[in-house]
Amino acid sequence: MRWDDLFDDLEGQLERELHAEAADLRLHEERQRLDKLSLRTRLSNVVRSAGLGGTQQIRVVLVTGEALAVSPTTLGRDWLAADLLGAENNPVECVIPLSAVAGVLLSEEQSLASLAIESESTSRQTDRVGFPFVLHSLCRRRRTVELDTRGGVLVGTIDRVARDHLDLAVHPLGTMRRTPEVLHYRLVPFWQIHVVRLR
Repeated sequence: MRWDDLFDDLEGQLERELHAEAADLRLHEERQRLDKLSLRTRLSNVVRSAGLGGTQQIRVVLVTGEALAVSPTTLGRDWLAADLLGAENNPVECVIPLSAVAGVLLSEEQSLASLAIESESTSRQTDRVGFPFVLHSLCRRRRTVELDTRGGVLVGTIDRVARDHLDLAVHPLGTMRRTPEVLHYRLVPFWQIHVVRLR
């Protein structure tokens, strides 16, 4: 009888050790997976969790400390395109370089969705497009933009996009980019840009 109790006890200890080892292994694998997640991947997972036609609202905190309520529309390699939400009736389209993001405020549901495993097949062409390419596109379309920079807000039209900066023809909001309307030309380094608002 005593031997049976001893063997039962040893069997129980072995089973607990095996379960503990398996749990430790799963925990270690999950930590390794989380170590590989980037901010871009987590934002992509939040956007994808809305499903087709769905929208997610998140708050993006910029390095300036300003928090923007946005509804993400597209995510590139190093930028986020979104509709700015706020007091205005018509949302304003914007592009936020990920280097200007100090944090993202998520709900519990969004936070859990952001941890999803991203499959390789979800990669799209847009995912590889960098911030300078977006600026080139705005330059070609001659869109009036409002740049939030470390030095203040600049309004104008992008004339040229170089390797690490752009040329902005600064003119009043609501006017076309015509030579008499241009106040001055400004070279703006990309790293100075926090938000590009399309006007």
